[in-house]
Amino acid sequence: MPATPPFPKRRARPLPRAAELAHLGWDVLIIVAVVANLTLLLVDSLYLVEPLNEAFQSAAPAAHAFYDSAIHQRFFHIDLAFVALFLVDVLLGWAVAVIERRYHRWFFYPFLHWYDVLGCIPLTGFRLLRALRLISLVHRLDRLGLVHVERWTAYRFVAKYYDILLEELSDRIAVRLLSNIQQQVSTNSALADSVINRVVAPRKQQLIHEITQRIEASAGQAYDGNRDAVMGYISDVVGRTLRDSPEIRRLERLPMGSAVSNSLEASLAGVAKRLVDELAQGIHSPEFRALVSHTAESGFDAWLKVDEGSAEVTEAVLVDALEILKDQVSQQAWKDRYQ
Repeated sequence: MPATPPFPKRRARPLPRAAELAHLGWDVLIIVAVVANLTLLLVDSLYLVEPLNEAFQSAAPAAHAFYDSAIHQRFFHIDLAFVALFLVDVLLGWAVAVIERRYHRWFFYPFLHWYDVLGCIPLTGFRLLRALRLISLVHRLDRLGLVHVERWTAYRFVAKYYDILLEELSDRIAVRLLSNIQQQVSTNSALADSVINRVVAPRKQQLIHEITQRIEASAGQAYDGNRDAVMGYISDVVGRTLRDSPEIRRLERLPMGSAVSNSLEASLAGVAKRLVDELAQGIHSPEFRALVSHTAESGFDAWLKVDEGSAEVTEAVLVDALEILKDQVSQQAWKDRYQ
């Protein structure tokens, strides 16, 4: 029995009106905070460029003095406030995801929202990663219906070539793995024994039962679908055999010999037809099933005995099957999708 998932799927229920408004308000707050924080990072980065700093000071000395004392000197604390807000956003989103059971495991959220997590690192060297929150910003705007990312030409362009790249990489990896398996099959002489002993032999009875059922079904269907042709063939064989018999030819020279010959032909043909009908009906009998099962088991036991020749055949079959899989995987399906 499969293990019960920790978060079983449940039918999504619409949020209450108050919860929707709170969610909307929080999204708007985070959008404003992301824009403000990225703008502040850009402005302060430009402020550190000496020529731009001097030009700013020359053009607006009062504004320069205010920015230097009120923002630049306190930049770390201001940025820390943004980081705290973003950290709360990540924790709240994580908690909501756990409560709503969005993912298979509770710890999936930070890995799936890695761009938000990296944006919460307050170190100077990681501030540039704050730009990754643009992904979250676009996602929130798309969720609010303010933008439609799927309609963007740039998005479709990136999605197309990302899909192509991912498919090509996965195909190359799959082909390499299959090639390694082929090499193992070709160099491992004991593989045939392993396949027989660990795959085929444990399923011996199931395979024999399947073989018996298939023989019974195919034979019965073949006879039912061709009964008229079989009966006509029996009549032709009996008639031709009697006509070629010297005794029957001498009998036909006697008075009433033709009538006797025709009656004998009809009787023998009838007996032969009834015999074939009995045999066809006996296909579904327990006795016939036991006979086929015994015969299949005997042949199966002989087939399980692996010698050098059969081992080579088994390895060749496996290698060829893997080669077919490689050819199938190597087909560039993306060409059909993007024609």
